[in-house]
Amino acid sequence: MEAKLEAVQPAFVIESPTVAEYVETYFSDMPIMTAVAACESRFRHFDRHGDIVRGEANWQDVGVMQINERFHLETAKDLGYNLYSLEGNVAYARYLFEKEGTRPWNASKPCWGKERLVALQS
Repeated sequence: MEAKLEAVQPAFVIESPTVAEYVETYFSDMPIMTAVAACESRFRHFDRHGDIVRGEANWQDVGVMQINERFHLETAKDLGYNLYSLEGNVAYARYLFEKEGTRPWNASKPCWGKERLVALQS
């Protein structure tokens, strides 16, 4: 007599959010930073090979928030942020925003500026 195996359904399923969902949730209190991420990296943190996304104009810009290694890597390390992890990248971006506003991302302002922010908030 064969024993029948029954499919066991998990009590809950944990789904990982997309990078866009993670950024939108993390910056729910400052939608301008969601717009910045959309413009800077198109919500990409890793490329299709699993490597960190680097800037198209400046290869030292890394991750979803395109944090520049030359100017910020040492400070990020000193503060305990890993710019190469999604969590560390957005956390350091929050720190940077609280310190300098959107100035570090001014190069992409034509993309995320006033018109885009209005569209995100409506």
